[in-house]
Amino acid sequence: MTLIVGLGNPTDKYKNNRHNIGYAVIDELIDDLSAQDITKTSFKGLLYKKNDIFLLKPLTYMNLSGESVLAVSKYYKISRIIVIHDELDIELGRIKVKHGGGSGGHNGLKSIDSLLTSEYDRIRIGISRPSDNRSIVTYVLSDFSKEEISCVKKVIKTAARIALDLTDSDIKEIQNRYPAKKNHCTQ
Repeated sequence: MTLIVGLGNPTDKYKNNRHNIGYAVIDELIDDLSAQDITKTSFKGLLYKKNDIFLLKPLTYMNLSGESVLAVSKYYKISRIIVIHDELDIELGRIKVKHGGGSGGHNGLKSIDSLLTSEYDRIRIGISRPSDNRSIVTYVLSDFSKEEISCVKKVIKTAARIALDLTDSDIKEIQNRYPAKKNHCTQ
């Protein structure tokens, strides 16, 4: 059983924020798979299922994402976790796949790491660093610009495909198939 988690914040206020790109990929997967809603209050998130793939959008807000991931993982005895999240240190258009590692200051990852482990697969979606003097918090909680939207849509579709491919492939194979250097908006 594989759990694919998209990190983000609930409510429409955050819907199009850079920090919510993980949620957007889960929405894409729900539609692509016609996944069934199996949400329970105890999961602290929205949970969908198709065959042996679970799709989770934690409703705990980013800083407590681990609570939702832990609840679902324990209940269904999940054997593999894939977390999809925004990454400041990667340029917009690029996606990196890796296993394990540190949180890089990402509060959603910190929460998961503290309650479970850091040994899970990650789909890191580049959102770039702010080019102005905005704080990081203000930047990640801002919406993508109109100029970025077409790129973001391509990245969401590609990240969804990567997530599905990762459910039945070795991570090295996926890294070779989707090289981290490729910008999905310019190539």
